[in-house]
Amino acid sequence: MNRPVRSVLSYGLCALLLAAASAEARMYRYTDDNGQLVISNTVPSDATSRGYEILNDQGRVIQTIAPAPTEEELAARAAAEEREAQEARQREADAKLLRRFSHPDDAVRAMHRKLQEMQSLNQLKRGNISVIVNQLDEEQARAADLERSGREIPDATLQKIERLQAQIREIEREIVVQNSEIETMRKRFVQDIERLEEITGERRSLPLDPETAASEQ
Repeated sequence: MNRPVRSVLSYGLCALLLAAASAEARMYRYTDDNGQLVISNTVPSDATSRGYEILNDQGRVIQTIAPAPTEEELAARAAAEEREAQEARQREADAKLLRRFSHPDDAVRAMHRKLQEMQSLNQLKRGNISVIVNQLDEEQARAADLERSGREIPDATLQKIERLQAQIREIEREIVVQNSEIETMRKRFVQDIERLEEITGERRSLPLDPETAASEQ
């Protein structure tokens, strides 16, 4: 092996030895179970949770290991993170709301339109019920006439009566569901309107009730 190569290897070996010696020279300062300050070349596992300091060979602190957080600190940290997450979600929701409506009155008008659409659909369903009820009355009257005359009611007539009754019940169920959706939608709009008032600093000038708004125009 030539001399330059030996020099490089010798230098590398010396560096490793110095690093090892430096690492071995490290000491640790911690507080024991009795509250006494201890300097040692190891840290007991029960002392690591209280935190400790790493010293170099000259006794200087080169690194400080913080104590493990307490349950209260962990709970407070989790609560703070949850608050930050909620605030971020609220900011995102506010941005989306402002993209839809620039003023509370814009949201009120949109609510009125949606309410009128859904209520018109309910009125149409009620009209369908009235038509079916008339058909049902006719079939039931025909069946009653047959019974009074002592004749048997045809199965087709009985089946038609049952079908008409089932149609009425189904439409009534749809109206109940629609009314629930109307109320849910109205509450959601009211929440949006109130939030818009808060974040824009503007107050709505239109009434929430569409009929009241129509009468004032």
